Amino acid sequence: MTSAAGPPGGGGASGRSPVKLVAVTACPTGIAHTYMAAEKLQQAADRLGVGMKVETQGSIGAENLLTDNDVREADAVIIAADKEVDRERFAGKRVLATGVADGIHKPEELIERAQSAPVQAGTTAAAGDGGGAGAGDAGAGGGRQRSQAYKALMNGVSYMIPFVVVGGLLLAVSIALGGHTTPKGIEFDKDSFWFYVNALGGLGFKLMLPIFSGYIAYALGDRPALVPGMIGGFLAADAVNIYGADANAGFLGAIATGFLAGYLVIWIKKVKVPKFVMPIMPIIVIPVLSTLALGLFYIYVIGRPISWVFTTLTSWLNGMTGSSAIVLGALIGLMIAFDMGGPVNKTAFLVAVGLIGTNNHVMGMAAAAIPVMPLGQGLATQLRRKLYGDQERETGIAALFMGFFGISEGAIPFAAARPAQVIPANMLGGAVAGAVAGLAGVENSVPHGGPIVALFGAVSGVAMFFVAMALGVAVTALTTNALIEIKLRRNGTAPGSVAAAAVREPVLVGAGAGAAPGTGAAVRPGRAPALTQTSAPAGAAEPEVLSGYLTARTVKTELASDSKEAAIREMAGMLADTGNVRDVDELVRVALAREAQGTTGLGESIAIPHAKTDAVARPTVGFARSGEGIEWGALDGTKARLIFMISVPEAAAGDEHLRILALLSRKLMDTGFRERLQGAPDERAILDVLREIR
Repeated sequence: MTSAAGPPGGGGASGRSPVKLVAVTACPTGIAHTYMAAEKLQQAADRLGVGMKVETQGSIGAENLLTDNDVREADAVIIAADKEVDRERFAGKRVLATGVADGIHKPEELIERAQSAPVQAGTTAAAGDGGGAGAGDAGAGGGRQRSQAYKALMNGVSYMIPFVVVGGLLLAVSIALGGHTTPKGIEFDKDSFWFYVNALGGLGFKLMLPIFSGYIAYALGDRPALVPGMIGGFLAADAVNIYGADANAGFLGAIATGFLAGYLVIWIKKVKVPKFVMPIMPIIVIPVLSTLALGLFYIYVIGRPISWVFTTLTSWLNGMTGSSAIVLGALIGLMIAFDMGGPVNKTAFLVAVGLIGTNNHVMGMAAAAIPVMPLGQGLATQLRRKLYGDQERETGIAALFMGFFGISEGAIPFAAARPAQVIPANMLGGAVAGAVAGLAGVENSVPHGGPIVALFGAVSGVAMFFVAMALGVAVTALTTNALIEIKLRRNGTAPGSVAAAAVREPVLVGAGAGAAPGTGAAVRPGRAPALTQTSAPAGAAEPEVLSGYLTARTVKTELASDSKEAAIREMAGMLADTGNVRDVDELVRVALAREAQGTTGLGESIAIPHAKTDAVARPTVGFARSGEGIEWGALDGTKARLIFMISVPEAAAGDEHLRILALLSRKLMDTGFRERLQGAPDERAILDVLREIR
């Protein structure tokens, strides 16, 4: 221990008072990991003889709240959270801030580090890390500024993803079902149904970058930063139409405007103003001043270099059209893949479009490179699933779909979240696709790309067109995963584990993917005949657990299933034996849909699948064991051996559902409880152990 003469909490011989710590745990979903981290920290503190009180900020709300006295008497504060936590009350205290995963996997280390953590300075920021001038994170795993910049970037990505997915899928569907090729590109019959579907998809994409920029700014400067951030994002996305610029800045410009807006608002907040002005600062003064400053700065300072880059690149590329087809194709591919809608991408695309009719080979190179980014990133998430979080895997599936229709924006969330790994991989794959298409003499007669243009009959040399795309996609996917692995190794994280990588990322709104339904082995309906349940003796009261929701009829000593989907189906059949399930297939469907939003494998060999559906008449909970363990996508890589399934009707989907989850999550962090549960010889003994849950 760096600050104590003896062991942690040792008073006695050294004459020092026992160490007292307080902690806050919170995860984006606010359910299992919040309580798991709290239990682990409390257990570690008890072992070390350290006084500890942990506040949990879960979906039910804040529990075990820290009082002013708790904070005043504490020697240090641990914040194990993957979302914003208000630090203002901890001013003057040593504060160690880290991710919720560290609270679960490194509780002793956090307790030791907290006692030598930097002191949290006072701050007037409204919430959490955003805008704080204190040094609360300095030395706490990478430094406050870096950590907050990462959180802000991921906050923007999380809010952007639904717009990418909705916009991209609407565009893809409209192209597939209502589009037709013309010399101007893929068009639609005006005022037709698919014309309007395409327009709605276009609106989704139009809002994508403003939302991205706005929520980066919001994470830094809170609500006053939202307006300048979004307006800056609109300038990055559509400067050509807004003020007649030569080119738009694309997603890289949106990142810049988001951070500029956020830090500008932080700076304005620090300015001393008269008391009578303070009430209107956050709603009038700060938004107006920051919007004017950022907007004019963008138009007069940022916009001019972007226009110069666009003009210069266009002239340079036009001068190369007589060069080697391989070199030109590689350059076109590199530029197409670089910024996905920014000035570099737009330059290559417009040069190719301008040559349609006179040199269709250049458009062939561009068309082969356009889908490489989304297809490559989507493939990467499927090849090495453990390198990605749940949300990234689902976004990868959407990216595959968008890539087929030549919508390169499907890769933007990946490039925004991991620019150092994704952009070089995209460029390498784009260069390969463009070079192969150039070497093969592929031609394209419409200003669009992706496999869809070949299906529309606009491509000559179709076989090599698909070969070029396939090679580019493979290079992008393999390079992306290799670069991510290198980064993980440098950070001291095992490349095969998603624990350190995925759990630190905020959960992206409306996104996330666990194991896909349908991948399990064939499942026998209901329960295996050989695994019969022992029921209570006639006339005896049946043991009950969790308010009677879990009984002897919903306990199984060993599952027959060897996959997640099969286990859920088997347990749903067991729950149906109670008479509380109206529709087993619907219960299974909802439970699998919940898994697709994010794995319910909690680590420590535990899984808690759950479903909220009116296919269930009343709350019912089942428990089963798996001796071999079932792969459940847990963050620590352990297979699920202790599996609880919670099913509640929609009307009970609020507090009762969360109460059950919280009770289970807390108790399951007790190693002795898990060992007793695993070793219980039969259903009756299992129920005796489960009755410890309070």
